[in-house]
Amino acid sequence: MFTIDSPRQYTLGLDATPARIPQVRRIVAAHLRHWRLESIIQPVSLGVTELLTNVHRHTQGDHDCVLELRWARGQLTASVADGDPRLPRLQGPQPFAERGRGLALVAHLSDSWGTQNTPGGKVVWFTLTAQPQELRPLRPLPPRPVLTAAASVPALPRFDTRPHPRAERAELADVRCLSDV
Repeated sequence: MFTIDSPRQYTLGLDATPARIPQVRRIVAAHLRHWRLESIIQPVSLGVTELLTNVHRHTQGDHDCVLELRWARGQLTASVADGDPRLPRLQGPQPFAERGRGLALVAHLSDSWGTQNTPGGKVVWFTLTAQPQELRPLRPLPPRPVLTAAASVPALPRFDTRPHPRAERAELADVRCLSDV
């Protein structure tokens, strides 16, 4: 029996490359839809994108990492673990900087976030409070109307195509007026 309060977990090992990140966004969105957490797809996808982009830009060596989504007791945790032990730092506001705002964005989008050293590197995570959307009962759609008789279209009136009687010049003799019908 499926109960929505049961904990959910999804883990994905990946190489954080620019080509792979959009695929991971779609995977994250699919899992959140499956868990009926549609209301947080956008902030979670954006936060995960920022964490994976940081792995790509700032880790030394390979860009292998592990993404984990956990949902339990109304809270979703998204974490990314990589092999680089250097912890990211939240930088001060730099409004015109092209880079360096990723963690500030994660902090803004989430309820909480943090970093933790591990024996093999580090983990960066964020949390969001979320309640699943209720299932709506399925109701059959009403039948579509069916045309039983062929629709009849009235015939168009015939137009007089003779030259207009008020045409004074010979070159206007070919002009036909349809408004005199």
